[in-house]
Amino acid sequence: MGLPVHSSTDYVSWLIETMRSGKGGHVITLNAEMCVQAESNPELHKIIQNATLVIPDGAGVELYFQWIQRRHLKRYPGIEFAVDVLKQLLPTEPVVFYGGAPDLAQKAAEHWQQQCPDLKVAIAQHGYLSDSEQLDFQSQLQTLQPSIIFVGLGVPRQELWIAAHQHLCPNAMWIGVGGSFDIWAGTKQRAPHWMCNNNLEWLYRLYQEPWRWRRMLALPKFVFRSIGYDLGWRP
Repeated sequence: MGLPVHSSTDYVSWLIETMRSGKGGHVITLNAEMCVQAESNPELHKIIQNATLVIPDGAGVELYFQWIQRRHLKRYPGIEFAVDVLKQLLPTEPVVFYGGAPDLAQKAAEHWQQQCPDLKVAIAQHGYLSDSEQLDFQSQLQTLQPSIIFVGLGVPRQELWIAAHQHLCPNAMWIGVGGSFDIWAGTKQRAPHWMCNNNLEWLYRLYQEPWRWRRMLALPKFVFRSIGYDLGWRP
């Protein structure tokens, strides 16, 4: 659908090496819903095209490459990618957790500091900020210059926010993590392994949050639009 997807056997090592060489960037974890949103949102489409790293997150993207492109490209869920990044960070490489409801980012950060005692969390900030608080937060980012910035504002808000503020920390890796804070903080549960392994994680999320049914309509649309794009049909 006119969007890039990077193929690698080790996304995390590439990101860590790039970060440690002094280069920052924007990481996108791409799924079918985001592809459909990008088709009607030119700004989001451009952000994905210009991203430093685009990881195949959703089952729809993986199945598209397997069934349509006849290429083996294994999905790498964004939450798993973020976890693997966190485990590689050194005490001298501070991380920021930003987004979610009040206390959520703080609880997520506390969870990871228990898992990785040497992890340095520079800021754990919820996403419900007033205009003045938002300016203060941006000033903190610019002063601290963290290595990794996890942004959990949901798609496409987190991608748009990162693109607008990336200049504050040009040497940092900015990563949109969607609802990962909810899982880390313990307010929600991830799907059982057997569902994740069989591309049914979306079904478990629908069970947890029935209001998502409208968003799930993007899945069949993605199937038809991605096939149509390959056949030469453009909107």
